[in-house]
Amino acid sequence: MSEPLIRIEGLRKSFGALVVTDDVSLDVAPGELHALIGPNGAGKTTLIHQIAGTLQPNAGRILIGGVDLSGASPAARARAGLARTFQITSIIPTLDVLGNVALAAQARSPRALRLFGRAATDEALNAQARAAIAAVGLSARAGAPAGMLSHGEKRVLEIAMALAMEPKAILLDEPMAGVGREESARIVELLLGLKGRYAMLLVEHDMEAVFSLADRISVLVYGSVIATGTPDAIRVDPAVRAAYLGDEAA
Repeated sequence: MSEPLIRIEGLRKSFGALVVTDDVSLDVAPGELHALIGPNGAGKTTLIHQIAGTLQPNAGRILIGGVDLSGASPAARARAGLARTFQITSIIPTLDVLGNVALAAQARSPRALRLFGRAATDEALNAQARAAIAAVGLSARAGAPAGMLSHGEKRVLEIAMALAMEPKAILLDEPMAGVGREESARIVELLLGLKGRYAMLLVEHDMEAVFSLADRISVLVYGSVIATGTPDAIRVDPAVRAAYLGDEAA
């Protein structure tokens, strides 16, 4: 079996007496979409922050591509092949779509510390950005200010920004948050098209999307993983139904 692209071992995070990540271990294989679900307050976004490097765990290890990056910066993790989207949209509204994606592409570039004013004229970065924009179906909006996009288009733009970093693995933090049914279906189709090309860890509350997308699902409750398995196994797991899914699994 191939080495997981993301491996989390015994991760623990507490804020004073409050334990929000309690000995969490999970992995994401190359090409796999692994969903992380759980009730509000379970610690899902806190876990994503630790994997991305914006929050440091108290204990445990985070390996990307077999390399221990537990203490590495977000930039170092990006250079190692990790990209992410955010629960709250993180685009620059006044910058056009192409500019936002080119800026993301710059994050993994050796020239990452250059001012964006110069990077905007870098044709290599722009070509990278255009390819990512085309991959998500936003080419017609490349020159539009990002702030003028619909909410669903902004979520898709964030995925393009992740792709522009040429990642091996992508963290997706609630990409369907706040979008309508039609736009949610568009994002599901997009992620289905990306499956097999990247290792993806998906945090999402839309259970219809989760069960249609995931190869495996881990369930986080009070900071602990209570079950990991295929969608069919998770759907009928009594502990999962009692703690979270309830009638949603019917």
